[in-house]
Amino acid sequence: MDFVLCERGEMAQRWCMTILFDIGNVLLRFDYKEALHALIPADLGDAAARLQLLDEKREDLESGRIAADDFIQWALQTLGTQASAEQFIAAWRSIFTPIPETWALVEKLHQLGHRLILFSNINAIHHPWIFDAYPGFEKFHGAVMSYEIGVMKPHDGFYQWAVREYELVPEETFYIDDLPANIETGRKWGFFCHQYDFLRHDALLEDFAKYRASMR
Repeated sequence: MDFVLCERGEMAQRWCMTILFDIGNVLLRFDYKEALHALIPADLGDAAARLQLLDEKREDLESGRIAADDFIQWALQTLGTQASAEQFIAAWRSIFTPIPETWALVEKLHQLGHRLILFSNINAIHHPWIFDAYPGFEKFHGAVMSYEIGVMKPHDGFYQWAVREYELVPEETFYIDDLPANIETGRKWGFFCHQYDFLRHDALLEDFAKYRASMR
């Protein structure tokens, strides 16, 4: 697949696009429940319910409404675990697996000079830790992180903040996310959007080709 979208040369007009990358299930697969289930004592019969409560509370963490330390203490009590805060953090951070295909795409787009921006619902336990844990994030020119700006996708405020902060031109912005609701808001803001499925990576490459054709 040819991604020469950023032209250079004395006679060529240079045009580069901005690509917004979600992190979870686009760059890094993740599974909270498997990692945290191991912290719950075996004699507790309601592990699924406890994990569900944790998942619901995660929105408060990712929107910045609760501090990481407070969330950790609440989570330890909710899980009924004897684990330490350090053990919880280790489990909370063990959830990720890189997706090689999208990281290869990041490298190629970076080499071509396109502007890459992270666009993620994320929390203070994972960020900025993931930048040290997984190589490649240095290729990105910026980041929109939910817990830092106080609003999550798919709310309009998240997209509005990004457009203002990075002076995004919607028709020159390609947005990759795995969740339909996030994609729907992206389309409302005028981005060219792709709902990513790591099992159908070729579909992303096909949409890049369509996007290139639409800009000619």
